[in-house]
Amino acid sequence: MARKNSSARKPKARRSENVELDSAPKHSPTPPPTVNDDVKQKLSLTTKGNKSKSDNSMPTKEHVDSTTSDLLPSSSARRQSKRKRAAEKSTLESLHDTPLAKKPHRPSKGYAPPSTYAHLKGLVDTITPNLLCLFVGLNPGIQTATLGHPYAHPSNHFWRLLHSSGLTPDRQLAPAEYVILPKEYDLGNTNIVDRATRNGGELSKDEMVAGAGVLDEKIRKAQPEVVCLVGKSIWEAVWKWKYGKAMKANEFKYGFQDTTENMGRSGAFGGTETPWQGARVFVATSTSGLAASLSMQEKQDIWAQLGQWVGKRREERKGVKG
Repeated sequence: MARKNSSARKPKARRSENVELDSAPKHSPTPPPTVNDDVKQKLSLTTKGNKSKSDNSMPTKEHVDSTTSDLLPSSSARRQSKRKRAAEKSTLESLHDTPLAKKPHRPSKGYAPPSTYAHLKGLVDTITPNLLCLFVGLNPGIQTATLGHPYAHPSNHFWRLLHSSGLTPDRQLAPAEYVILPKEYDLGNTNIVDRATRNGGELSKDEMVAGAGVLDEKIRKAQPEVVCLVGKSIWEAVWKWKYGKAMKANEFKYGFQDTTENMGRSGAFGGTETPWQGARVFVATSTSGLAASLSMQEKQDIWAQLGQWVGKRREERKGVKG
């Protein structure tokens, strides 16, 4: 049997190799790695490293977090960015010579616009000239405005405190009897804000401060000897109106204020009016049933100071008339 010539098959092998080389796919240029590719590569290396220790191990959350954090801004970089923004803001303010404008003051969430209770009327002031004391409330409540009588809600202690302090010594008046206060007791009544609301929280700070200016004019015209502000918030609004800033905690006190705080002064700027030194300010506690920061006894003690002064002045006036 004739031998096969092995050399005859070599050209076929070469042709096969040439075909394989010619038929190999041509690869396009490798694109540059992205951030995600780098993350995947690091995760892959981490996984391989873990596999070398244990074939069953998987990349842990700590490995992923540490790998990913290498590609994210560090906390120090974020702090530097924050400081840079603050420096830029400071530079802008220095260029304008004034701080950048702040957002306008917004009323509190409890604020109710005048349209909410537009159907309710305000109260009529009971003010006559030369009263011994003019009481100033915050504003009419719903029941007060509905009935037309000041401090008409059953939980309000105004009329009770007037009697227990000696301001109405003979008896406790009913809210409907408010009209006799000027003639029978030389007392009057008004409010720093005219419009009615459910509570004081529905008023804005701005309208209370504006009301202080209106109140000062009422006092200047009527010239009572003392003006009693029924509640701390009323005195704070008057203070803001007078000084253009909020009252500090150590500047507040109940009772008679210094004569430098008198309200309604006239003739101080060379006007034609007869000079008047103004009404002495007495700050009393709120009489609202919701005001529970002080006990009833503490409220009575404060109101008693005013009652003693008014009682003394009544006797002095009677002596002058007699």
